[in-house]
Amino acid sequence: MKSRPRWARLAAALAVVSLVALTPVPAHADGYVPISGSGSTWSQNALDQWRKNVASNYGMTVNYSGTGSSAGRNDFINQTVDFAISEIPFQANPEDGSPPERPSTGYAYMPIVAGGTSLMYNLKIGGKRVTNLRLSGEVIAKIFSGQISKWNDPAIQADNPALAMPDRSITPVYRSDGSGTSAQFTLWMSKQFGNIWTQGMRSQFPQINASFKGQNGSLGVAGYVSQDYGEGAITYVEYSYAMKSGFPVVKVLNKAGYYVEPTYQSVAVALMAAQINPDLTQNLDGVYNNTDPRTYPMSSYSYMIVPTQTNKVFTTEKGKTLSRFANYMLCEGQQQAAALGYSPLPMNLVQAGSDVIKSVPGTEGGVDFNNCNNPTFKAGDSPSNNQLAATAPNPPDCDKQGSTQCVEGTGGAQESTPATGSGGVSGGANSADAAAAAGGAGGSTDAAGAAAAGAAAGAPVYDANGNLVSGSAAAAGGAAAASLPFTLADNGWGTPQFIMLAAGLLVVAAILIPPLVGRRSGKSGVKR
Repeated sequence: MKSRPRWARLAAALAVVSLVALTPVPAHADGYVPISGSGSTWSQNALDQWRKNVASNYGMTVNYSGTGSSAGRNDFINQTVDFAISEIPFQANPEDGSPPERPSTGYAYMPIVAGGTSLMYNLKIGGKRVTNLRLSGEVIAKIFSGQISKWNDPAIQADNPALAMPDRSITPVYRSDGSGTSAQFTLWMSKQFGNIWTQGMRSQFPQINASFKGQNGSLGVAGYVSQDYGEGAITYVEYSYAMKSGFPVVKVLNKAGYYVEPTYQSVAVALMAAQINPDLTQNLDGVYNNTDPRTYPMSSYSYMIVPTQTNKVFTTEKGKTLSRFANYMLCEGQQQAAALGYSPLPMNLVQAGSDVIKSVPGTEGGVDFNNCNNPTFKAGDSPSNNQLAATAPNPPDCDKQGSTQCVEGTGGAQESTPATGSGGVSGGANSADAAAAAGGAGGSTDAAGAAAAGAAAGAPVYDANGNLVSGSAAAAGGAAAASLPFTLADNGWGTPQFIMLAAGLLVVAAILIPPLVGRRSGKSGVKR
């Protein structure tokens, strides 16, 4: 009598073991050890989405702390992280007088994402939010050097003929921590307006006067500007933070005489004029002076600083994870760049990044360019091509410097601004006419290009996991989408499905057979 329950328990245990053994796990979960990094907040919105994607799709753990570029570079030097993210390279002569930044083991710079350093602001006229502010580079430099302190300054008014600028003090908000964004912004001012901004490139932005407010991190400066007490404030921050905060950004005057917003397309056009140094750091002089009317002048890209040798924390096992994550960022991850407020890397930077991946200890190898799925190029393209730049629309006439001004909104604030001055007209980048014209001009034919275009037009855009990134699902009838590189499981029946069915039947048998056997045995016992 004791054998029957023992047999039943054995059968049930066997079924459970079979099910556990056959339970699917995330692809590639085995063999990827966790890695960690620190640094840039400029790139963090993109990085956080990518980390989420690889965790869900590849079972990969990538930890990251957005402590600022300067802190990230120091962490890398001190070998407390496996990688760092920065907008500028290691500094031979830091402006604070600290020792030169020199890692003791090999490293390389790998481009990871492009974007525009935007000017997010909080301004109202007659109780109505301004969403279409325009500024020349000279005015921007004077604001952040303390030479212009009122929103109704004649120079600001000249940039904005459709707005009756208010008699309100300007509150410039700057990064109080060591920041690559500060370095990028001050480098642009010093290169273009050195007679106004005389302090050169500064990772540590100085306290100019009492009206300037320092805040820690990109979230800090964006958070200050977005509050009610931030009315009258303006800050420099990556475009994605303005989008996430629902706030507008300044249209900046370029060398062609057009005021342009830092969209993914205007950044792509601008970076066609970037010069890449042998170590993959960037020379942006050509970007600042690009005469293409579609250019956003404060465009750049950020770097992942990766080890090319093992050290006290970085191993070849971690190199396997890092190389796979880097490969993902250069290809599949770039599909989401536009929806997240960035611009995808062009082919020449992906090629350079692929070479860096090959130098990582324990690498899985470089990029497969026939299956990369980066929206700026397709298989067989030349590095001189950029699918986004080729299809980028020209700015509307009302954004040309002069007596007219487009009323449409920018950044995360798409609503139009009522004209309170003369010359306010429709026809901006968010108008129906402009959207139709852009659609007629053609665009990327793959799903990634469509997603990028949808982000700009306000259509729903989904990330690689099918999560809504921007826009409204209702606009597409509630239909979800997933980006190309993530292959869904086959809905057909194959060997795994039959094995799972067999395991399920075994469970049922383990439950039903013992009682039946017991009843039959019981009956036999009665007859005896």
